[in-house]
Amino acid sequence: MSANGSGRKRGAASTTRRELVENELYEHATRLFAERGFAGTSLQDIADALGITRPALYHYVKSKDELLAKLVTEVTSGPLDELNALAAQHADPVDTLRRIVAVLVGRRATQPERFRLLIRSEAELPAELTEAYDTDRRAVLKTIAGVIDDGVRAGSFRPVDARVAALGVLGMCNWVAWWFHPGGRDTAEGVTEQLADMAVGALQRPGEAPGETGPAAVIKQLRADLDHLERLLDR
Repeated sequence: MSANGSGRKRGAASTTRRELVENELYEHATRLFAERGFAGTSLQDIADALGITRPALYHYVKSKDELLAKLVTEVTSGPLDELNALAAQHADPVDTLRRIVAVLVGRRATQPERFRLLIRSEAELPAELTEAYDTDRRAVLKTIAGVIDDGVRAGSFRPVDARVAALGVLGMCNWVAWWFHPGGRDTAEGVTEQLADMAVGALQRPGEAPGETGPAAVIKQLRADLDHLERLLDR
């Protein structure tokens, strides 16, 4: 094997090890912050939990603030990047909304402690981190609302206030971090599928109800569309 080939393998192994250690570091930090609070947890506590020395810990993080910043960024920027990539595809709004729910529920179901920690630590976040968190949170909401608005314009979704609907979808997905327990009676895949069905079902135009067929049903839907258009023009 060439020297270059050996070097690439060692580099890949080093990167993989670093990622594994960083993930374990985030897990221990999340647990300790939740148990003792951010102020009550020291870097030495985290190093002890990780089974390394404090000087060795400095290879991965320099301070508690930096560690908290990384956790916040992972929780907020990670899904935002995925959602923006989905929205940029300009695919069918119904399919896009389902995939958005899958991203959000997947994050909350696999890393619930990190999201709960973020919510509980909002008051302790440094000002610049709070600003970044708020910016990302607004961007996530805007992206979801944009997809819903596209669905309304395309006729796939009934006339709704896209921002309010997006808040409903986001809240439903975020709440998974509090009630879903891996290994319990529900699977992440089953929960994701059901919540995606619920999100889409709540926005799609209802089928014709008994006694509302024909011209009467069409006129009723046109009135709903006109009401929605008037609300948009009044903004």
